[in-house]
Amino acid sequence: MPNQTYPTLEIENTDTRWQTLLHQLMPLTRDGLLVAFSGGVDSALLLYAAVQAAGAQGRVAALTTTSPSMPMNDLLDARDFCRELGTPHIIRESGELDNPLYTRNDADRCYHCKYELFDLSFEEARRAGLKHVVYGYNADDRYDERPGHRAALEKGVSFPLAEAGLDKQTIRACMRRFKLSLADKPASPCLASRLAHGVTVTEKRLRDVAEMEALLKKAGLSLYRVRINAADNGYFLRVECPEREMTRVVACAETLNEKGRALGYRWVTLDMGGYRMGGADK
Repeated sequence: MPNQTYPTLEIENTDTRWQTLLHQLMPLTRDGLLVAFSGGVDSALLLYAAVQAAGAQGRVAALTTTSPSMPMNDLLDARDFCRELGTPHIIRESGELDNPLYTRNDADRCYHCKYELFDLSFEEARRAGLKHVVYGYNADDRYDERPGHRAALEKGVSFPLAEAGLDKQTIRACMRRFKLSLADKPASPCLASRLAHGVTVTEKRLRDVAEMEALLKKAGLSLYRVRINAADNGYFLRVECPEREMTRVVACAETLNEKGRALGYRWVTLDMGGYRMGGADK
């Protein structure tokens, strides 16, 4: 499928950063570029920019890794977006759950996950004759604790969004201006991020989170997380959502409680502090 034609930004403040991004990506695509593509907004814009920078002379492919920690919707979004752009899409199964350093779920869990991702990325890049690997770390991420970024630095993975100064707001603005299909997709971190540090990552717990969050989606919530926390006598599930949507959770409280108990958890709670990023450990 040929690349779809999208409107071009004029050079203004935001657009200067966009042009900087294209100029950074252009020589990388000439050597061959693999984009680690999660199916999220940041890596979607990075992939789109890489395709635009490549033109007729560069080469770009996307790699999406799958595992029990990846929400299925993200894989479907990644697949559809690559089809939209006409970009080769490589899908590989990731083996982070075989790594005890990952499954013990301490503060370095994301480091071990990203290290696995970048190992696979360079393996696939070499197989496809591509020289460079990039991922969707952005300018706002510099202000967060990002263990996974250490893996990127160690492995030599580039992060053009941050280097061009594109923050989350600018990325969303570009996605909408280019009328890209994932422009309004909510943030979708991996399911393992729902487990508090010290709660061992297992396939069952990841499935449990996915099943509980499916109930919240069915109830009409737009932003939610189901966290797994440890108690002295077992584990419990904690629902986070914005205050404006708490009534929807209460309306399906009986269903949530029955499902949570059936999955083996002692109780299901609604966190009155509301949704917050990184809430599994806050």
